[in-house]
Amino acid sequence: MITPAPIHGRLDGSELAVGAGTLLVLLALLWAGVGLSTLGWFAGVGYAAVGWAVLTVGLHRARRLTLSLADLVTLVRAVLAGGVVALVVDRLPEGAPASPLVALASVALVLDAVDGHLARRTGTVSPLGARFDMEVDALLILALSVQVATSFGGWVLAIGAMRYVFVAASWVAPWLKAALPPSLGRKTVAALQGIVLVVACSGVLPRSVAAVSLVLALVLLGWSFGRDVIWLHRNRRVRTCRAGSPGPVVVPEPRPSVRPPSRRAP
Repeated sequence: MITPAPIHGRLDGSELAVGAGTLLVLLALLWAGVGLSTLGWFAGVGYAAVGWAVLTVGLHRARRLTLSLADLVTLVRAVLAGGVVALVVDRLPEGAPASPLVALASVALVLDAVDGHLARRTGTVSPLGARFDMEVDALLILALSVQVATSFGGWVLAIGAMRYVFVAASWVAPWLKAALPPSLGRKTVAALQGIVLVVACSGVLPRSVAAVSLVLALVLLGWSFGRDVIWLHRNRRVRTCRAGSPGPVVVPEPRPSVRPPSRRAP
């Protein structure tokens, strides 16, 4: 068994501190602009504390001392998502004001196309960065679905909850935790969820058109998750190979050992 190399140096928490401080400034601006209440402050500060702790643990496990440039872009997106969470929690159940929420979410969605591209261009693609990006996406979609549900009904929550249901199911069925092959369709469907939810929040479309768009987005998301579940079930004996290898490796079934017939003396 190979023991991971020890971390040399001390974790630089300045980047995380700047991120948390930026979120506090954003909360102050929302307080001055839209009257963020104590509940919104509590949600935003709690989000910052939990995010700091989780990211610190992630850096430690990944044996990294700092965030990459692409991770810093994701950190900006996490700050914007924190503002969205604070707004949504603050104004439940009537719904948050559309203008600031749409502005924050739109910038976060635009930057979603930046961090991944930057990671590939700088050669800093990492499991930690990919997981960080995915968790920010999932939380932003969940917050937006809660906001939209205040106008269109609780069924919209299925858009934000589907990923978390998938994670919960993986605790019961560990084969759901296996790595999936890259898929342009999966990425497209995931990006579409955020766009449709933001447009629904903005109110620029007629209510009937927005409702149909949400239904189509949910159907596509269900199709995407369903296709991945089927693939994972069919390949549940397939394990991912080491980083940098072209694809999964099939682990063959162990063959029973066959002992040669004994030769007894006549």
